Amino acid sequence: MSDMQKVFTNKATAPVGPYSQAVVAGGQVYVSGQMPADAQGNLVEGTIAQKTEAACKNIVAILEEAGSDISRVVKVNIFLDDMAHFGEMNSVYEKFFAHKPARSCIAAKALPKGIPLEIECIALAGKA
Repeated sequence: MSDMQKVFTNKATAPVGPYSQAVVAGGQVYVSGQMPADAQGNLVEGTIAQKTEAACKNIVAILEEAGSDISRVVKVNIFLDDMAHFGEMNSVYEKFFAHKPARSCIAAKALPKGIPLEIECIALAGKA
């Protein structure tokens, strides 16, 4: 495990299961799926745009704790409970990921805690 570093910040939602917020390994930061929740773990109410923003803010906080930043993200995976949310999610996503990393977006039948979206990513370790 010495070649892997677990990442935790109280500025983002704590894991709801047996996993880390992120792991740094091999020069990359692997950020676990982030829910639309605040740092205290309260699910965000409101629109898909507001929920996307909350998940992205968690990613920003975790990457900062890992010594990286959102501009270093190379791959994003998005899970939506309904593709009808795609456009609204994208309107917020593009503000956080203006550098256009590689991305996948899929519809999932159900997500943990009944949330409508979850976002995970991989970033390069370190600052640009």
